[in-house]
Amino acid sequence: MKTLFKNANLIDETGEVKTNLDLLVADGVIADIGENLCRDDAEVIDCTDRFITPGFVSMHCHTPMNIFKGIAEDVNIDDWFNKELWPYESKMQDEDIYWGAKLACAEMINNGVTAFADHYFKGHLIAQACEETGIKGDIAWTIFGFGGDCSEELARATKFCEDYKNAELVNPRMGPHSPYMCSPAVLKEIVDKAKELGVGIHLHVSETKAQVDTSKELHGGKTPFEVVNDAGGFDVPCIVGHGLWVEEEDLKYINEKTVFAVSPKTYTKLGMGAGGLWTYKDKINIASGNDGSASSNSIDVVKQMRMFALLGKWDDNAEGFTLKEIWQYMMNGHKYLNFNSGKLQKGCAADLNIFNLNTVATAPVYNPLAAIIYSSVPSVNITDVMINGKFVKRNGKLAFDEKEIVEKASACAKEIYARGRGVTKLYF
Repeated sequence: MKTLFKNANLIDETGEVKTNLDLLVADGVIADIGENLCRDDAEVIDCTDRFITPGFVSMHCHTPMNIFKGIAEDVNIDDWFNKELWPYESKMQDEDIYWGAKLACAEMINNGVTAFADHYFKGHLIAQACEETGIKGDIAWTIFGFGGDCSEELARATKFCEDYKNAELVNPRMGPHSPYMCSPAVLKEIVDKAKELGVGIHLHVSETKAQVDTSKELHGGKTPFEVVNDAGGFDVPCIVGHGLWVEEEDLKYINEKTVFAVSPKTYTKLGMGAGGLWTYKDKINIASGNDGSASSNSIDVVKQMRMFALLGKWDDNAEGFTLKEIWQYMMNGHKYLNFNSGKLQKGCAADLNIFNLNTVATAPVYNPLAAIIYSSVPSVNITDVMINGKFVKRNGKLAFDEKEIVEKASACAKEIYARGRGVTKLYF
């Protein structure tokens, strides 16, 4: 498939805007960018007044949890996990995971997310949802290591990594849940397996102040970051889910292979506090996360980074958290995934968003970054989404049966309520 976008405005990964250029897509990649390009064998699309950008990335998701969107509201974080979410989750069935993940994939594509990093069990069902919708997924199979023995869980995660090591749309990695759920010995065992397989890890670290305090009590003054470091977790590519309560001493453990996936909607909704994330943001690698939709209620990178910027500005820092800085956070995730995406350059994957900013929500457009970050409604303003040169959203319509996904997910939700809460081994 060849597509020639004519007369477009391009916004690259740094936030630089170039006007009135043509962009050619061929064989799944960006084949050329320039003026007055011609290609007789390509579909020509006039993009006058449109803006083409790299697709967005959500670097920390639990996509099957879209099935729990809105199930637990207005409760404190302990009750949210221990009395609501995890008891319901304990009775999840395969179809709940599959349709929840597929619903999330549809929502992400509608909001311009072309790749995501997931952390959940039964990753093969999430991978199936990726393949059927065309989105790219970096999937970490969650490992809890109950009772200090992770052998069965690790075997399943290992098989998943081996099965998908050469997949086009799926990149596998190991998913130890967290330093508070996995013992130091279990963490090390998982990290050692990741090294053996040549994959990275994805885990939750220092989500709350209580986790940090408890870690210091249990591990001789060590923070969760130090516990992960002792296990070798930062020797491999590492996605840190949240890291909200990162401390200054933790900074010495992280490196260029480590990225913080931040999800401020969750932090505000569950009353998790400010932590150190905004304080040390210039010393760490930040990318947009989302967390599960049971807490964030949507998978929308623009909303997450809009909130991150506003929370950073609110305390006498109006000149900080600039448009270009926030835009780069929205693009950073591409650097940590193995999808050759995230740049408007020849040879890079044609994972693209096309924005129409001539709407009541975003017009007039003095600054397209301001229009996108602070005014846009991505599901409306993003008219077209392309992944590997194929349209997965075209003229405002998803390229697959959205109605079926909504109906199946809604049916699963009714069954979840009917089954009720179960007993979980997990404790937050």
